[in-house]
Amino acid sequence: MHDRMPGRPSAHAALAFYDDQHPPAGDFLADVLEGFSRTPKQLAPVYFYDATGSAIFDEITDLPEYYVTRTELDILDRIGPELSGLAGPGAVVIEPGSGSSVKIRKLLDALSEPAAYVGLDISGTHLEAACQEIAADYPALQVGAICADFTQGLDLSQLQLESGRRIIFFPGSTIGNFEPEGARQLLAGFRDALRPGDAVLIGADRVKNTDTLVAAYDDAQGVTARFNLNLVDRINRELDGTIDPSGLSHKAIWNAEKARIEMHLVADHAQRFHVAGREFELREGESIHTENSHKFTPESFTSLAESVGFDVLHSWSDAADLFSLHWLEPAAKA
Repeated sequence: MHDRMPGRPSAHAALAFYDDQHPPAGDFLADVLEGFSRTPKQLAPVYFYDATGSAIFDEITDLPEYYVTRTELDILDRIGPELSGLAGPGAVVIEPGSGSSVKIRKLLDALSEPAAYVGLDISGTHLEAACQEIAADYPALQVGAICADFTQGLDLSQLQLESGRRIIFFPGSTIGNFEPEGARQLLAGFRDALRPGDAVLIGADRVKNTDTLVAAYDDAQGVTARFNLNLVDRINRELDGTIDPSGLSHKAIWNAEKARIEMHLVADHAQRFHVAGREFELREGESIHTENSHKFTPESFTSLAESVGFDVLHSWSDAADLFSLHWLEPAAKA
C-alpha cells in the first residue's frame, strides 16, 4: 500500500501529492563488506553521495575539465523552443532522481504552460525539499513527489496526474553509471510507464578523445580525487573502518573495450584494515573499483534505446560532440 496525500502531515502541504512507495534502504555495511570480499574489490557509487560527497560533486560540476554539466545546460538553452513544440501545452514532467534544480527549471521554463512536475527519489527527505522548492517557485504547476527506487520500474498507476503528454526527464550522464543490462532494465521500466505519445528526454555522454575523458574524472585541482577518497572517509566514520586514506591514490582510466571511464582507488603500499570488525588486506598496487561511467556513440545509444522498445526521434549535441540529449518515444507496436 502507498501512503497518499490525504491525511499526511502538514509538512507535505505544499505538494499536490506525496506517494511513499517505501523503497528498501540500501545496506551500507552489507554492501561494503560484500564489495571488499570480491576480487577485484569494488564499492557501489551510490554511497558517494553523503552530505560531504554531494557538496564535493557540486564543486566538480564547476571544474574546467568537467564539461558535462555546462554542455548539457547549453544544449537545453538552445533547443528550448524545439522541446516546447515537441511536448505541447500542458505537459507532465516526471524526473527520476530529482537531480539538478537548474536543469529541471530550464526545461520547465522552456515548455508551454506545463501542467505538472513529479519528482522521484529513493531519499524521501531530499525529494520532499526539492519538490517543495519547485512548488513554491511555480505556483501554477501541480507538483507531486514519489518516494521510490526508480531503478525497479515506475508505478504511476495510482496517481491522479494531469492529462497532458508525460515527459520523463533523465538528464546528466546517469544512464552511463549502469552496466549495460542495468541500463536496459532502467529504460524498459521507463518504457512500461509511458503511454503512446509520451516521451523520454535523456542525457548521454559521448565517446570522445581519451585525454578529455580522463581529465574530466581526474582534474588538475584534485577535486575528483577528494570525491573518491571521501567514500573511504565515510566508511571509516560510519562503519568503524581503519583504512589509511593516505595510502590510496585516485585513478581514472579509459576502458576502450567497454567504452567507459573507470574510477579506482589504488593502494600505494600494502595495508591491512578493518570494517566493522572484519579484516581485509590490500596488496601494493591493488585497486578498489568505485565507479563506471559508460560513454555512447549515436549508434550505440540508439541500439540501447531500440532494444527496449523506444524510437530515437530526435538527438541534439554541442558543436564539439561532447554530450547529447535524446528524445525517445515508445515504438509503435507491430
